[in-house]
Amino acid sequence: MSLKPRFRHQSFAAALAIGLAACPLLAVAQSTGGDNSLPGVSAPAEKGARPADDSQPDDSTTVPDDTTPLPKRSVVTRPLGADAGTFKNEKIQPSVEPRADSDVKPSAGVGVFERMGAKLPDLPPEKPFKGKVDDAYGAFQRGYYLTAFQRALPRAQLGDPAAQTLIAELMSQGLGVKRDTKDAAFWYSKAAEGGDPTSMFKYALILIEGRDVPRDQKKADEWMKKAAEAGQASAEFNVAQMLTAENPGPKGLKLALPYYEKSAEQGIADAQYAVAQLYLNLPDLPPEKKSRAREWLSRAANAGYDTAQLDMGIWLINGTGGKQDLENGFNWMRVAAYRGNVVAQNKLAHLYINAIGTKQDPVAAATWYVISRRAGLKDPELEDFYQGIEDYQQKAAIDAANKYRRAQ
Repeated sequence: MSLKPRFRHQSFAAALAIGLAACPLLAVAQSTGGDNSLPGVSAPAEKGARPADDSQPDDSTTVPDDTTPLPKRSVVTRPLGADAGTFKNEKIQPSVEPRADSDVKPSAGVGVFERMGAKLPDLPPEKPFKGKVDDAYGAFQRGYYLTAFQRALPRAQLGDPAAQTLIAELMSQGLGVKRDTKDAAFWYSKAAEGGDPTSMFKYALILIEGRDVPRDQKKADEWMKKAAEAGQASAEFNVAQMLTAENPGPKGLKLALPYYEKSAEQGIADAQYAVAQLYLNLPDLPPEKKSRAREWLSRAANAGYDTAQLDMGIWLINGTGGKQDLENGFNWMRVAAYRGNVVAQNKLAHLYINAIGTKQDPVAAATWYVISRRAGLKDPELEDFYQGIEDYQQKAAIDAANKYRRAQ
């Protein structure tokens, strides 16, 4: 069990967006806006009323006349020469979209060894561990929590910061002993004073929340900065957030970038996403950093951060930060949609309509539109498309939307 939890000092996307808004290039791409025109789709033709479907929930489809259109900012663009066609009389069978029970994952490509049919080289031999074995942490990792507590307590009482952190963790979660957050806060404070980075971070959180100790924001910030300077990954991310909040605009982002970079290197997906956005948008950065923007976005996307997955789809489709790849862009958009990202669900409908990275599929497009609309994202142009398809296609889309289950 990891003793390195993550905590967002404030709303990450909001803080980053505020800073990027002052940059001369594009802002954070998770905006709900986009140029969502549907070339090749004619105005809705008149048709009879849709058949009643008593087995499905009431699903109003008409967007009020006063709906404000989405801002005209190109996010997903249609490649030149694509044949969009029309869907009014297209007899496509109801799509299998969405099927969240399948493991949706973009292609990672084929490595050089697979292409050559060669056997991968053996891993280097593991080096023997010559350090001192920590029996208390060993018991903790194996799930013997009471044993871990009994072995750590004497060391904690003698001032061992690592043992004090373990005691605090066991008591805060009630592992092997009765849960006692007040005593846990005491041990976190002692371990923080002894120099343990994890406890510095945890104690900063306790001070921020005012949980079991008096709330003290100034003292919390001091411990957060000490934890970051000691290399605690989540603290590094939070200090970057503090700097962007205290120094709005490019100045704060430049001050925060080194902390984001350190946190990203240690695997914090939020920091990896921030690094990708800053490498792309901040002026006066070295070319070698700007060239790695998509690499960092890919790391965050592969770590499961759905906003990064959405942006990865957009970057690949638009050729941002590298060459264009429509198929993988579609795949990433689909992953983000299954993860519940409403903007990705909306964009995925447009990709199906315009055959971007996939074949045209009006039922799949309508399905994702219904799902995103139910989540509160209105799109007048998608509504026009929806009203222009056949009744049986609308019914198939609603049936599929009713079966949608967000992928975990």
